[in-house]
Amino acid sequence: MPAHPARRLLPFAALAAATALVLTACAGPSGGSDGELVWSIEGANLSAGHMDPQVSQLDVSGMVQRAVLDSLVFQEEDGSFTPWLAKEWEVSDDSTEYTFALRDDVTFTDGEPFDAAAVKANFDRIVDPETASAQAASMLGADFYAGTEVVDDHTVKVTFTQPYAPFLQAASTPQLGFYSPAVLEESADQLKAGGPGITVGTGPFELTEYTPDQEIVYTRNDDYAWGPHGEKAPKVETLRVEIQPEASVRAGVVESGEADLASNIPPNLAKDLGDGLTVDSVEYPGLPYSLYLNEKYGVFADEKVRQAFARGIDIDPAVKEIFFGQFPRAWSVLGSTTPGYDASLEGTWEFDQDAANALLDEAGWTERDADGIRTKGGQPLSVRWIAWTPVPDDRAALANAIQSDLKEIGIDVVREVLEPGAYNEQYGPKTFDLTDWGFSGVDPDFLRSHLHTDGFQNASQVSDPAVDALLEQAVASSDQDERNVLYTQLQEWNAEHTAIVPLYSPSAITAVGERVKGLAYDLYGRPLFYDVSVG
Repeated sequence: MPAHPARRLLPFAALAAATALVLTACAGPSGGSDGELVWSIEGANLSAGHMDPQVSQLDVSGMVQRAVLDSLVFQEEDGSFTPWLAKEWEVSDDSTEYTFALRDDVTFTDGEPFDAAAVKANFDRIVDPETASAQAASMLGADFYAGTEVVDDHTVKVTFTQPYAPFLQAASTPQLGFYSPAVLEESADQLKAGGPGITVGTGPFELTEYTPDQEIVYTRNDDYAWGPHGEKAPKVETLRVEIQPEASVRAGVVESGEADLASNIPPNLAKDLGDGLTVDSVEYPGLPYSLYLNEKYGVFADEKVRQAFARGIDIDPAVKEIFFGQFPRAWSVLGSTTPGYDASLEGTWEFDQDAANALLDEAGWTERDADGIRTKGGQPLSVRWIAWTPVPDDRAALANAIQSDLKEIGIDVVREVLEPGAYNEQYGPKTFDLTDWGFSGVDPDFLRSHLHTDGFQNASQVSDPAVDALLEQAVASSDQDERNVLYTQLQEWNAEHTAIVPLYSPSAITAVGERVKGLAYDLYGRPLFYDVSVG
């Protein structure tokens, strides 16, 4: 058994300051501060039209394209905002207008100037229905977005039809980062596929090579001088991103020194990495990995069945065993590191087969077939779970445990692991009983996309005027205490209504080799390469 690596569990307040890794082992692919940094990622679906964070909902899209896309502001470890492409800004008293004074020394890597017109072109593109953006458009206020006004070359005003408190947080993300206006004019339809000359931003790196499903090569932007903390051009010349969907491969290449760092390492592999590596574990803020019960399709229309489903899963031991104690069991639709988290929900809906069975009896599922599956009117209590491929081994193991637990109370869970196209064929018309994902986000306004009647990620098909009202009040309030009260009510509503069953709060686990110095992370645990050197 190899020696355990150094491990750091980084709290929410320390994420952006996670730097200066002190490590001890093997040599990497190349040497010197001007050398090449090799980063192994999962990235399995990037080639399926997910190279554009303004359109894609996949975290990996923003994670890799942060190297290219800068933002108006930067969110610090304490949640505050500091200048980046915007030197300063003013927010109207009612939070409907945000006016930004932009830097006048920023250029895109194709030579185009970054100015107010570029901001307007990008924001208008995001909300254009033809762009088919979902997440980024929601972050930009969706129907609340009234428009972006070019006040002068380096002053821009973004206006909303109602107060929109989450905007600064949204404006700090790669989803609202900026492409060259020339690209938007000439090649916007190619941004989903991405590539050299297409994925063009103002960032510290330029995308210079792309082989789908294999690698992305970013080359240093020598003109870069506008990092969020005054950073200039990166120390490393080349950031080579190797796309390696298999977790065992990512663990192997970072352990052997073929890669300098590897992301999305599962706990079972992280615990056994050898000497010379540091493992940084950052719990995601956002919506924990959860099951979404479709209450407008099939048996989950009955609240008692949804409640029985949740009480019939023995979550604690499964999560502890499968994830080696690295990921905490989740109790709420907000993760514990997310502002507004309601800790009072912890321990309020434990595993209870007796209670689950009683609920199913009350719902009329009183008979059982030869396999022990409950029936009503001759129909089995069967639910279909669609999952998006690829499914990591640990989540597959958790799914097996869930299926086994639920069979004991008479619920048959049929799981279908689908390629993206087949998944979307069922997700679009909502012809499934349940599905699963986690969603990272710092501002709990992401619940609006998951629980509002018109939410683009409302897989549970919740449609409740009272819930809509809470979400609408929360997004419009600039008083954080008031927002916390509203989000507490939403968390408590879900705990009773059981539209979403939270399972565990994942962490971004990154294994880093000894050559790497100066690595930092954003609030989502995604690596930042502004000050990285190798050698």
